[in-house]
Amino acid sequence: MYIFFSIMIIVCAVLLILIVLVQNSKGGGLASGFGQGNQVMGVKKTADFLEKATWTLAGGLLLFCLLASFSIPVKKTEAPVQQEQPAQQTPTAPAAPAK
Repeated sequence: MYIFFSIMIIVCAVLLILIVLVQNSKGGGLASGFGQGNQVMGVKKTADFLEKATWTLAGGLLLFCLLASFSIPVKKTEAPVQQEQPAQQTPTAPAAPAK
């Protein structure tokens, strides 16, 4: 699931970048090059659509980031089992060789 949310984050980010670049800014932006798009829907409707698309994608990006953070795979580690160590034997003196 984490991979799906990561892909959706990338898709939303790329679309958000493109939508922001197309918007008409004070300097004209890239929207001035899309004259026919403005003639079909009208300038006001195009601006409204781009603004709604920007907010929708920004909200989607936020949502996908939150969902991805909750779906990060957690590596489950079991509590270390304490093993009983064998009682240490006291070293004994080596047996004397038989004569």
